[in-house]
Amino acid sequence: MSEWTRISDLSQFEPRSPLASSDDAVRAQTLRSLMRGLEPHKPVRQKMSDMLSVVLTLSQRTRRMVMPRVTIDVDVFGPNGNRALRMYMPQDD
Repeated sequence: MSEWTRISDLSQFEPRSPLASSDDAVRAQTLRSLMRGLEPHKPVRQKMSDMLSVVLTLSQRTRRMVMPRVTIDVDVFGPNGNRALRMYMPQDD
């Protein structure tokens, strides 16, 4: 298939969508039906646990922004008394 065949096929293209209609009433009705399809059919009900989760997350995030940063030192010992892990998490300024 040559490039000219594709171009000639494209020149003969006729849109079949109702949105391409020359009648204003047909285009308006099509747009209304599209908009009706995009609207939610019924309200979405939130579970109480979902709302509580959002409240707790926002509360925790706010508390982190307000509270001063701290330095954390973790020192873990094994059952025989030897140090298993020592980790420092310094404050980043």
